Amino acid sequence: MSPFMAELVGTALLLLLGDGVVANVVLKETKGSDAGWIVITWGWGMAVFVAVFSVAAFSGAHINPAVTLGLAVAGTFSWDLVPTYLAAQFIGGGLGAFLVWLHYHPHFAVTDDVDAKLAVFCTGPAIRKTGPNLVSEIIGTFVLVFGVLHLAAPSVAGPNGTVGGLGAIDALPVGLLVLVIGLALGGTTGYAINPARDLSPRIVHALVPIPGGKRDSDWGYSWIPVVGPALGGVLAGVAFIALGG
Repeated sequence: MSPFMAELVGTALLLLLGDGVVANVVLKETKGSDAGWIVITWGWGMAVFVAVFSVAAFSGAHINPAVTLGLAVAGTFSWDLVPTYLAAQFIGGGLGAFLVWLHYHPHFAVTDDVDAKLAVFCTGPAIRKTGPNLVSEIIGTFVLVFGVLHLAAPSVAGPNGTVGGLGAIDALPVGLLVLVIGLALGGTTGYAINPARDLSPRIVHALVPIPGGKRDSDWGYSWIPVVGPALGGVLAGVAFIALGG
């Protein structure tokens, strides 16, 4: 696979499994209905594990624009490749969300809660306050990217010997990192910590017909899980350099 296709496939896998576990928990008459937050956080952690393991050899498995930006700021990834990676990630995020819609289609029809249907695709705050919500996304993403930068330090080779990639051996630690972020920091905003995880599925929610009806896609909030993670990734890159990474 080319790095572009690897990032697309990896991000699609991430969203298929991550949004899939949310659908399994929040939609009605599934086998996992009402299973709770612990199931969602574990599902997302293992979604990251599968996605990273599957494409690490081909692209370094960023599968997240915030990670790509953080690695570039830290100097361990080429800025020339950033547009290609970001495009693949946003396309892959939309594809994965579309597959979740297809997979759980009958369960959308029997679910009356339109907020729950939106939650399958994208995040929303527990308490809606712009400043704190933005800070939550910045902090959560900072932890993610700072951790990834140390797992994917310059001594770790990426595709074709380039630095700043995640090898397959790092897939499980990254999954566990996402798990603890969800458990410890995810209760405020749902821990998007990935612009492609939130924006692309939100667009899919706006475009596809959802059985039983749907609400608006909460565009007033949508910039926070894009800008917050981007800032968190950049700050992690700066901190990595400042601390001698």
